[in-house]
Amino acid sequence: MARVHPLACVAPEAVIADDVEIGPYCTIGPQVTLAAGCRLIAHVNVTGNTQVGERTVIHNFASLGGPPQSLAYAGEATRLEIGADCTIREGVTMNIGTAAGGGVTRVGARGFYMAYAHVGHDCAVGDDVILAHGAVLGGHCSVGNHVFVGGLTAVHQRVRIGTGAMLGGSSGLRADLIPFGTVLGVPADLIGLNVVGMKRRGVGHKERAAVRRAYRALFFGDGVFADRLARVAAEEGAHPSVAELVDFIRSGASRPLCHPGRKASPKATPDGDGGA
Repeated sequence: MARVHPLACVAPEAVIADDVEIGPYCTIGPQVTLAAGCRLIAHVNVTGNTQVGERTVIHNFASLGGPPQSLAYAGEATRLEIGADCTIREGVTMNIGTAAGGGVTRVGARGFYMAYAHVGHDCAVGDDVILAHGAVLGGHCSVGNHVFVGGLTAVHQRVRIGTGAMLGGSSGLRADLIPFGTVLGVPADLIGLNVVGMKRRGVGHKERAAVRRAYRALFFGDGVFADRLARVAAEEGAHPSVAELVDFIRSGASRPLCHPGRKASPKATPDGDGGA
């Protein structure tokens, strides 16, 4: 039977797994589902049509499943889905979706959401994502797997962030960020590749080298960007990581692509690891 503190308020309609722990002053709404192994430390608010995956731990004053911060929202039935094994720290907020945005906000498994991070309505966030202290995602953002967003960084609504990307702290991203890219600044500029992250995930030397060649050809090569993209696809597209990069760029939608700043040099090592 679930362990519910006597000072918690849990709606009788909520679906609570037998081994869930709910601490004092938590409030759980009638449409909430808490899967096996979840722990709510204290003062946690979970409302709306919200599903929380197995073994997720939610810390004090987090608020999950609240209505979207959108003037277009008119109370329609939408939801929030949070994956398994997430850590959600103090003051984190995650909102349900909107009808215009597909109706669901999705947060993947094994995420680490540090204090006061925010996931806006209709976001689609992948697995193994880290939002550092105070990082915020505007509505409708798409975030790939293994992304790190630095502290106090803001991501504009409808921005896409590719797999394995890294956003430096106190940055402001308003354009799509390629897979494995690294950005910094306000507004953020592309400053290189997150090769350290690729290494940690076991991406081999040849694959990393191919991504590095693709990066240099795309952003520092000759000709217009569309021609450079076509050449990269033809010459390096057999490498899965490069193919992912090319597909990401070709599927661009509402936001431009983030590029290096005007002072960036093709001679600079774009990966920060000595060219490994």
